[in-house]
Amino acid sequence: MGKEKNPRRVAENEAMAKTRMLRTSPQKLNLVAAMIRGKKVEQALTDLTFSNKRIALDVKKCLQSAIANAENNHNLDVDELVVAEAWVGKGLVMKRGRPRARGRFGPLKKPFSEITIKVRQVEEQA
Repeated sequence: MGKEKNPRRVAENEAMAKTRMLRTSPQKLNLVAAMIRGKKVEQALTDLTFSNKRIALDVKKCLQSAIANAENNHNLDVDELVVAEAWVGKGLVMKRGRPRARGRFGPLKKPFSEITIKVRQVEEQA
């Protein structure tokens, strides 16, 4: 009598990974996400490895997690994976401040964001 199995949120030939609480703004993170959208997984990992953006290392970790999910949980072939989707969401914003001249207060916003990467197995075109 157990509970029914939850339906998958992605298709049979897809896998995904999500990283939350990344300490950067969503606008900056989206620049890195746009760099890997639609590329083969090997090319995306290479681009992230040699990128000058600080947050690229965290995006690379998320992509490696999506690849591991595809291989271990969904039995997909790693050589045929492409980055199907990579989208960015915003998280919390820490509000801090600095004292300014003449007794005033200058607000500082420290935003957090999250990234979701979905990889898909596509067959090679002969």
